[in-house]
Amino acid sequence: MKPARTLFVRLLWSLLSVLLVVGSVPEEAYADYPYSTNYRNKSGGLVWTQAAYAPERVLGQDIFIPDPKNPGKTVRSPLQQPGDLFLDAQDRIYVADTGNNRIVMFDRGGNFDRVITAAGTPLNKPQGLFVDGQDNLYVADTGNARVVKLDTHGKLLKEFKLPKSRFIPETYRFEPIKVAVDKRGFLFVNSLGSYNGLMQLDPDGKFVRFFAANEAPFTVLDSLKRMIYTREMYEKQPSKLPPAINNVDIDSRGFLYTVSYGENLTSGQVKKLNNAGKNFLGTDSSVGGGNDSFGEVRFRRVEEKGSLKDIAVDGNGNFTVIDSVSKMVSQYDAFGSLLFFWSGDASPNTTQLGIVKSPAAVETNSTNDLFVLDDNANLIQMFRQTEFGALVYKANNLTLDGKYKEAEALWREVLHLNAYYTPAMLGLAQAAYGRGDYAEAKRLYYDAGLQDGYSNSFWQIRLGWFQERFGLFMNIVLGLGLLYLVFRAIAKRYRLSWGTPRFLQRRWPLAAQLRHALYILRHPVDGFTALRYESKGSVASAVIILVLAYLSYAVSRTQTSFTFNAEAIRPAGAATIFLQFFLVWVAWIVSNYLVSSIRRGEGRFVDVFVGSAYALTPLIAVGLPLTFLSNGMTLSEASIFNFLHSGMVVWVVLLLIWQVQSVQNYSVGETAVNLLFTVGTMIILGVLCFIVFGLSAELRNFLYSILQEVSVR
Repeated sequence: MKPARTLFVRLLWSLLSVLLVVGSVPEEAYADYPYSTNYRNKSGGLVWTQAAYAPERVLGQDIFIPDPKNPGKTVRSPLQQPGDLFLDAQDRIYVADTGNNRIVMFDRGGNFDRVITAAGTPLNKPQGLFVDGQDNLYVADTGNARVVKLDTHGKLLKEFKLPKSRFIPETYRFEPIKVAVDKRGFLFVNSLGSYNGLMQLDPDGKFVRFFAANEAPFTVLDSLKRMIYTREMYEKQPSKLPPAINNVDIDSRGFLYTVSYGENLTSGQVKKLNNAGKNFLGTDSSVGGGNDSFGEVRFRRVEEKGSLKDIAVDGNGNFTVIDSVSKMVSQYDAFGSLLFFWSGDASPNTTQLGIVKSPAAVETNSTNDLFVLDDNANLIQMFRQTEFGALVYKANNLTLDGKYKEAEALWREVLHLNAYYTPAMLGLAQAAYGRGDYAEAKRLYYDAGLQDGYSNSFWQIRLGWFQERFGLFMNIVLGLGLLYLVFRAIAKRYRLSWGTPRFLQRRWPLAAQLRHALYILRHPVDGFTALRYESKGSVASAVIILVLAYLSYAVSRTQTSFTFNAEAIRPAGAATIFLQFFLVWVAWIVSNYLVSSIRRGEGRFVDVFVGSAYALTPLIAVGLPLTFLSNGMTLSEASIFNFLHSGMVVWVVLLLIWQVQSVQNYSVGETAVNLLFTVGTMIILGVLCFIVFGLSAELRNFLYSILQEVSVR
């Protein structure tokens, strides 16, 4: 009974401990939000985080205006298909109430203030608005094909219609849907479906230029069409137009942000432009930025294409974008580095706090609260920044300002709350680099998956290491040089040779066969011909070279420095590397032999096997040393590494071509045809294997279901 009682007491204490731990966790840590918040690391992995924003309240349901039939009474007048949202410098909220042809204004507390209409010239389907520093209201009055400038009471101050200019195409349709105004009073008008970019107007309404136009997509297929098609054929092809801009915004520092969407637009969905049109997003990868693709998804379906709808920029340059298809809210810092993204499943029949059915616009106020306009539910969802979100924002803003020491403690707290949150690792790495702890910075950059920072840290470590040992290295170099001169003199005097000793060639011919691989590197055509007709190689030597080539490939995949190999964080498994190498190898051997047999080649299967194995010698001669050298190189030597790596690949390809030509006794033209058919055969074999394995899995599942059915009955 005593052991049983002891076990019971231990279980009781364990249960009490768990309850105490759960009770000590802040409520926010396990608050049940109707959405999940995520981060995606550099390798594409999905990281689940604490919520950065919590749903606070719903605005726009308490709009009451004088009853048109009885002015002494008020009636409820809800929003109808609202199109845009804007917060001014005093955090007052303006909504373009498209369906009601008006602008609705709320105070900074979210309470209804007034309805604004253009007195004497009614609005017609307004879809965009902007408030400048003097509280002037600019409205994109889509239905009237104009932009109007109003005061806060609705008095018309100025009207902007399509200006006259020879630089505006005759087919251009002026249907303003969004508008932004800079500090000089220049307007940037986004017209419905326009691929010309934003129309820039001066304060008097005169045309200045088209600005921030996207580039038309151009694919490899388009390049082939240009080379092959005649002029008449090419002119009959449908024109490819640049993606249209969806929305526009301007931050406090004068940077213009555009949001675009196109089916083939895989990057540049968000641009941060100066007055000269230079895009500042996707240019700085040293701080973890360098992103040029925006709008996050967790698991995108093949048929689902995202559509970024709007952007909001806070006072520190951090921006938020919303996707009208995935309903995703994504947040980035001033350099375009991802901070958070979240969304939840919306029900078509009910409205839930925190769930946006159809996001149409997004804005942020001076305290970093988010406001998302829902044009389906006809309301505004307000989100307040959580403690975790505020901590991340504060730490990240300090880091971007170069205040690494002040940010370090905050990042450590963030990492304590979420050990997998990559920006915290990156912030700590920058702090370590700033105080000169390059070893720690290197480790943290590796954990964060940032190759630039890892390389810079290693460069500093390598520099210090060489400076400490420079004298020793110079003595070693001088000593080795002297030994070489002495040995060379002795070799010349006693006529020493560097060849394989004759007794080894007689007793172990494999040594001479392996040495022939080096001869092939210098004289490929003669070397492969000797393999076929002079028996300079054998199956045994080919197997040895093949195994060494595989080992070199495996070592290269797993041991190449993270500076040049992003997969080093999560290297592929041994089985995966083995299958990748030998499946391609076997497919090449089988395909080339079959094609050569049909194309009247003279080589036997063993000749193809041996020759193709010898062609992999550069993987051993270059790949293996390059792998070890990479661990002493930085991105400053990237051109050297890439040249040697690319040269090795090209060398292997050329040796395979010369192998086919020599072993099969082909001309250059016959060799080209053989290679073309070989590649085609490899593709066919791959498709057949995919089908066979797929059908095998289906057959296995079918037999298993039958077995279960029989066993049940």
